[in-house]
Amino acid sequence: MSLETLRSLLPDYAKDQKLNLGSLSAEPALTPQQRAGTFVVSALASRNPTVIKHVLAEFGPQLSSEALDAAKAAASIMGMNNIYYRFTHLVHGDYANMPAKLRMNVMAKPGVEKVDFELWSLAVSAINGCGMCMESHEKVLLQHGVGKEAVQAAVRIAAVVHATAATLDGEEALAA
Repeated sequence: MSLETLRSLLPDYAKDQKLNLGSLSAEPALTPQQRAGTFVVSALASRNPTVIKHVLAEFGPQLSSEALDAAKAAASIMGMNNIYYRFTHLVHGDYANMPAKLRMNVMAKPGVEKVDFELWSLAVSAINGCGMCMESHEKVLLQHGVGKEAVQAAVRIAAVVHATAATLDGEEALAA
């Protein structure tokens, strides 16, 4: 199981996803840990078991156990935060001024460098469509000296991994 196997599972009409998965797996704007972690969090956020299995087989071994746990934590915490903060942003009213009363301790001590965790949180937020979270994570990344090319690369990985998951979900539904 690997990225090549995942690419081979995509139908011919998804040739662009196949090509993009290949080129993004060597994306130079990210460090190896940032790139591997971005693939992992994007797969987890996609919720597609096949994508998760193949991405973890390819990129999991490229991460230390601490970094892999941090990537999983980023996908988990942002799954919660993206729903909550998207609600406060879209509904308006007083909710944005009220304390969230949600535990988010992992964000203070994620087990990896803050910029890596922020980058992974941005990727998950892009998949989950939380504009408020994307703006917040992008701002922190830029303040910490991460270039716009790296930010864009992380979101490109998220987009392609998500599109791969959506394509495989669609194919599975059509075959049922």
